Amino acid sequence: MTHLPYILASYGLAGSLAVILSVGAALRLKRDRLKLASLEAARGRAQSGTQGGQRA
Repeated sequence: MTHLPYILASYGLAGSLAVILSVGAALRLKRDRLKLASLEAARGRAQSGTQGGQRA
């Protein structure tokens, strides 16, 4: 009796789990980069508005 089906199944599960976790991490990274860019843009607008009002 061969153990090949069990070996292939374990490698298949490990590979699919790695793909699922990688895709999830890539999606979270993309979402967080967009969120960071919007926060930095808002911060830049707030600082430029504050600096403009302080000039005499």
